[in-house]
Amino acid sequence: MPQLVKGGKHVFAWSKVNERGKIIVPPEALEEYGFKDDNKCILIPGSKRSGGFGLTSKRLLKNSPIYTNLEKKTQLINFEIPECKLIAVNKKNYCWLTLENDGSFIIPLATLKYYGVEPKDNLLVVRGSGLALGFIIKGPIIEEAKAHPEIEKF
Repeated sequence: MPQLVKGGKHVFAWSKVNERGKIIVPPEALEEYGFKDDNKCILIPGSKRSGGFGLTSKRLLKNSPIYTNLEKKTQLINFEIPECKLIAVNKKNYCWLTLENDGSFIIPLATLKYYGVEPKDNLLVVRGSGLALGFIIKGPIIEEAKAHPEIEKF
């Protein structure tokens, strides 16, 4: 897993969004974040600087302030609302989705648009805080990554 600059973010790969909104999680990221044990995941909004979203699970969030906020929306945290339906929590929209056995997931195009992502976009998959795997679309990390042809593409 390359580190773009000394002291900077580690990246897993580029993941291209297909025309149906299908995105692949790199195998190394699946392993590191333990997603093989979580087929229901939660999308959290990315930062204003990097855009995109974070992919996480109840297990990863369990003792975090984000989980405390999400607990107020039991229908989200218990996966009782329709898959990929956005729900507002503290003025930010979250949703849940199913992670397929092959390490991919599909986000409807309208939901992708909320996160600033379009079909055919290349998302940079980055090691996040430990709470979520980042799928970023813009910012200085993206610009640096473009200068690294060794980054794998999915």
